[in-house]
Amino acid sequence: MEENSINYSLFFHERTDYLSKTFYSTIIFTLIICTLFIPIISSSNFEQIPTKKDLIFLGNSNYAWPIPGYTTLSSKFGKRIAPTTGASTFHKGIDIPAPEGTNLIATCDGIITFTGFLGGGGYTITLTNYDGIKISYCHVSPIYIVYVDELIKQGQIIGNVGPKYVYGVSGNTYSDPATGKPTNGATTGCHLHIGFRIENNYVNPLDYLQ
Repeated sequence: MEENSINYSLFFHERTDYLSKTFYSTIIFTLIICTLFIPIISSSNFEQIPTKKDLIFLGNSNYAWPIPGYTTLSSKFGKRIAPTTGASTFHKGIDIPAPEGTNLIATCDGIITFTGFLGGGGYTITLTNYDGIKISYCHVSPIYIVYVDELIKQGQIIGNVGPKYVYGVSGNTYSDPATGKPTNGATTGCHLHIGFRIENNYVNPLDYLQ
């Protein structure tokens, strides 16, 4: 009995010592992980939503400008001379030149109702706001960061200005007359075409954006 009691005491002591060391090791490991990663997590911009002061509002508009830092237009809404083969002589939106990869932001709250290749508009994202206005972002990057039915907040980054040339797009009939390379819809260079539709009637985006 005495030997068994001693063996049990030794076992109990060793077991307690093991559990104690394991417990403290776990605490130390957890503290190290928290110290290393909490600052990284805290600084991450998961929603990609700038604050109100980071957005550009022209005039008395409640709609944010879709490309902060780029406000020059290369083509206005309305009649024009078609800039390239396949482009319309009545421009159904406005064109804002910007480098490939430039962030595009949601002009208002809404829901994504379309992503895909849309003929002359090339790769397109359509944001529909809660008044039913459809806002199409055309000639965007084919690498989509939003999806159909996603709820969007004003100022959220929803895409990027796309490349001039795109390859492997089924049914794409648009190309650069000089090089013959397939283009991102009817385009002569990197830019955003943004169009506003109310009940499928195109309206001048500047009536809302400024």
